[in-house]
Amino acid sequence: MSGRSSDSILALLAGAAIGVGIGILFAPDKGSKTREKIKNGFDDLKDDVKSKFNSAEEEAKEKFSQTKDELKETVENLLSKSSYKAEEAITFLEEKLAELKKQNAKLQK
Repeated sequence: MSGRSSDSILALLAGAAIGVGIGILFAPDKGSKTREKIKNGFDDLKDDVKSKFNSAEEEAKEKFSQTKDELKETVENLLSKSSYKAEEAITFLEEKLAELKKQNAKLQK
């Protein structure tokens, strides 16, 4: 989850909590009932925040796993291509060395 989304969610949850709290405080109930409603409201809010956090955590883990797999595949492809290019370079150098040996042999006669 991006920082902007999480900030928006936190602002929304905070606003909802404040609204619920103010509504309960001004409701015509006994103090014990009001305290129970506030407690239940905070428990619900806590559960909601915990659920959203767990969802964000799972999403982050999944994205990390996907990125890790993609990086591994990219590195493997790069190594494969590098190995092929190295083999081409070695073959080229061996051919040039053979030519130089022939030229050197002619010069030494």
